[in-house]
Amino acid sequence: MLRALILLPPLLLRPMRRPLAWLRWFALRVLLLMLALVAFYAFVNPPTTLTIVHAAREHPIAPHQWVRIDNIAPVMRRSVVAAEDANFCLHWGFDMTEIRKVVASGSSRGASTISQQTAKNVFLWQDRSWARKALETMFTPMIEALWSKRRTLEVYLNLAEFGPGIFGVGAASREYFGTTPDKLTPVQAARLAAILPAPRHRSPLQASNRSRAIADGAATIARDRRADCL
Repeated sequence: MLRALILLPPLLLRPMRRPLAWLRWFALRVLLLMLALVAFYAFVNPPTTLTIVHAAREHPIAPHQWVRIDNIAPVMRRSVVAAEDANFCLHWGFDMTEIRKVVASGSSRGASTISQQTAKNVFLWQDRSWARKALETMFTPMIEALWSKRRTLEVYLNLAEFGPGIFGVGAASREYFGTTPDKLTPVQAARLAAILPAPRHRSPLQASNRSRAIADGAATIARDRRADCL
């Protein structure tokens, strides 16, 4: 009797072996596919994203041309980092210091890094869900491992939404200021960076306390060397 009870758990698990083996096989191939996509986009610019496709149903998409990181004004790079992820050059994809602050404060605001936002913008969708967050958490360390920080910021700046139908710093520079990303002034860069959390509800044509704070932050991270990777 005792021996039968000992053998019972393996007997119960035996019918599950094949589904579990299939699940492991499937999960491994999904991970390999994700890794292959991240590796591919380390060298090839994403032609479009789900976010842009969905936005095209609501607004005409402004002409979009990819802008290399070297052709984006350094002050624009610093302004976006100051606005969205001041420790971008220092962390490995997740800013644990910022996450701890959010948890300790009980705040509902997010602590997503530029790396996480890039993973979402390139590979995923915008609606909040546990599935999307789980995939974002898997893509982020792959991006950190296979892309340079400059590549991550380049992709982010070329795919970020700066207004209804306006994607990428090239289109934003042209639409709002009639210039190119390499000629953006500190004030223009700060105003563009200021709208990123809510691009459909803010205008870069008006000064704000946020844009002034971003301009100060961009100067600060330049002085304290937190912008060295840019």
